[in-house]
Amino acid sequence: MAIKDLQVRQGNVELSAEVTEKGEAREFEKFGRSGKVCTAVIKDASGEIKLSLWNEQVDNVNVGDTVKISNGYVNEFQGEKQLTTGKFGKLEVVSKGQGAPEDAGKPSGDDAKDEDSSDEKDAFDEDVVEEDVDENKGF
Repeated sequence: MAIKDLQVRQGNVELSAEVTEKGEAREFEKFGRSGKVCTAVIKDASGEIKLSLWNEQVDNVNVGDTVKISNGYVNEFQGEKQLTTGKFGKLEVVSKGQGAPEDAGKPSGDDAKDEDSSDEKDAFDEDVVEEDVDENKGF
């Protein structure tokens, strides 16, 4: 599947692409649980799209990596298409790039916290959270 062919509200997205940009991670609390989200940009030969990274994905994905999205979902925020793994999809780093350092996008100094490495993304309504936090994105 090519990025240029993706449509809003399309599910079951299967593709591989290179991460070309990664924004700042933002922490949030919803339903009494904390999490983090970050907006990245991925590209293939046909085009590029924003990709929402949730929780452990924020730490595992860096600029230059090639990622494989399985069962992804395309939503729209402020008139722009965005790809996410949502509750049922999967993101896999298939090759590590030489782009950003390993700690890019991670909190440092006073902002650094020990994060529970368990997968908590299923506990959140990601579409609602994304609307809340994307207002502050750095793109």
